[in-house]
Amino acid sequence: MNREIQQFKAGFFHALSHPLRIRILEELSKGELGVNEIQSVIGSKGSTISQQILVLRNKNIVVGTKNGNRVIYSLRDPLIIHLLSIAKDMFNNHLVDTINILDKFKDNEEQDFQ
Repeated sequence: MNREIQQFKAGFFHALSHPLRIRILEELSKGELGVNEIQSVIGSKGSTISQQILVLRNKNIVVGTKNGNRVIYSLRDPLIIHLLSIAKDMFNNHLVDTINILDKFKDNEEQDFQ
């Protein structure tokens, strides 16, 4: 069972490992969208958007609902919004740590020149 969960997690995070897929998820967190709408917001080719959505669909991260001749995409689980928010917080924490290190380095260099 643990192995299956680890495999699921690895595949899930692999599906999130592309910046365009993250951007698509961020847009879908605001509401349901079709490929053309995602394309106009993101500014990428429709075929590129479709390829990336396919990866997300294959990992059950997004779902598509047929609406006439269009497919409308949405997040399968709204918890993905929370996960992306946590990732952003972690990124910000790393930035703060880096800034603190750079400030200490700068202070040390200034002391060396005095």
